[in-house]
Amino acid sequence: MVFDKVKSIIVDELMVDEADVTMEANIKDDLGADSLAVVDLAMSLEDEFGIEIPDNELENVKTVGDVVKLIESKNE
Repeated sequence: MVFDKVKSIIVDELMVDEADVTMEANIKDDLGADSLAVVDLAMSLEDEFGIEIPDNELENVKTVGDVVKLIESKNE
C-alpha cells in the first residue's frame, strides 16, 4: 500500500512518531517539516517510487494524503 511506504519514509526523514503520520496530517504544520525537509522528502519519495515530482506539483502538496494521491496518480 502506498500510504504505508509513504508513512515509513516520512517517519525516517522527519523523525516523527509513526502515530502522527495520518492521511490528514499537514506536512509542515503537524509534522514540522521546513522547506529543505520537504525537498529531501520529495527526493526520497522519487527514489522509492521511481517517479519525478516537479516543483510546481510539490507546491500543491500540503498533507500526507496529498502525497499519497500524487504518487498514485504517477503510477497509474
